[in-house]
Amino acid sequence: MRIHRHARRLGPGALLTALLAAAAPLYGQVSLITVVDLAQRNSTPVRIAQADVAKATAILAENKNAVIPSLLFSTGLPAFPETGFTGTPPSIWSATVQSQVFSIPQKRYLDAARFGLEAAAASLKDAREQVALDASSDYIELDTVNQDLQAAHQQEDYAARLVAIEQERTEAGVDPYSALLEAQLQAAQVKLRRQQLEARASTLAEQLTVLTGLPTEAITTEHASIPEVPQIKADASQRYAGGVDAAQMLARSKQLVAKGDEEANYMPQLSFIAQYNRNTTLLNDVNSFFAKSLPANNFSSGIQIAVPLFDLVHRAKSHETAADALRATVEAEQARKQNDIQIVQLTGSLRELDTLAEIASLKQQIAKEQLRSVLAQLELGNGQGSSAEAPPQLSPKAEQLSRIDERQKYQDSLDAGLDLAKARLNLLRALGHMQDWLNELHGK
Repeated sequence: MRIHRHARRLGPGALLTALLAAAAPLYGQVSLITVVDLAQRNSTPVRIAQADVAKATAILAENKNAVIPSLLFSTGLPAFPETGFTGTPPSIWSATVQSQVFSIPQKRYLDAARFGLEAAAASLKDAREQVALDASSDYIELDTVNQDLQAAHQQEDYAARLVAIEQERTEAGVDPYSALLEAQLQAAQVKLRRQQLEARASTLAEQLTVLTGLPTEAITTEHASIPEVPQIKADASQRYAGGVDAAQMLARSKQLVAKGDEEANYMPQLSFIAQYNRNTTLLNDVNSFFAKSLPANNFSSGIQIAVPLFDLVHRAKSHETAADALRATVEAEQARKQNDIQIVQLTGSLRELDTLAEIASLKQQIAKEQLRSVLAQLELGNGQGSSAEAPPQLSPKAEQLSRIDERQKYQDSLDAGLDLAKARLNLLRALGHMQDWLNELHGK
């Protein structure tokens, strides 16, 4: 009853708002490792790579099973009574056992299937690392943008105070009207910067939503979950990215297939065959063609030797697979060279970005000290009296300008750190050390 009277006092609009707020799901912060794990599980490229691994595993099993005897069973009776000699003894059912005994080309195909499985596994690893890189980069950038936004909101407050101060000074005739316009321009620029950051934050949250499958409103970063990106140099032990390893293994697999197809043109192959027939004389007059009655049980076995003499189709096939192997080899070499170039480029960029981050940090520290100096002078005066040689006393305008500048230098330092972190992550991936970053995440 009490709730009912309270609801009537709220009114329908306020009541609906309260109910929606109560029904809305509450989301907490999501850590970086959670985002990476969800992105890897939700990734389409990762699932495609997993399917490729399953296919490569089946291909390897298929080649291994070539030496395992296969059993075929068939049965059947004539649909109509047979007349005359049909050429083959009529049977109710038959069973055939067949397996490969010796084949050098088959050994090549088996080794090729093993390399194919390793290539698929390397591709899966590469896909998982790429997703981890994308998710980590977006998450770290979103966290940085959120910090930038906090500073931008502070800048807007300082800029608004600056405009108010300039408004008063202009009306009092202390400053020209152009000074007020400059303050308004600075406030508009700060506003634009804040709007750009908000748009970037929305884009990054949407990208993480696509990667992880989480709702956009649940993408709230946890700064403490971001470890420092490990520093690594190009002269460290190079393991190559998973994509380079996959290309090289795939090239080796195709080379072995081509070798096997070539050897199949002149290498003999041995197969074992055993067959049992349960013959019948129903619906036929087969016994009238033999001196003795057709036996019911018949068994035969033997080693079949296939010696290739002239097979243009198979020879053309070997030329096709040789061309595929050549293409795969060139592509693997190209992938390795591109990776090496990327490592050189990232190494050069890292040195520059490291210096830029240091410069931005120093500028931010200088701006912070200058702000302290301005605040001290505003509180205590210039310390030199009112003599003609003494510098003029600072106004509240100087405080707001100094605060805006300090926040801008802080944002510049954040952006420089973000660029450096991204470059380090890309170098880790190019050098094949992305697992080091994943270990850092799991240990955080």
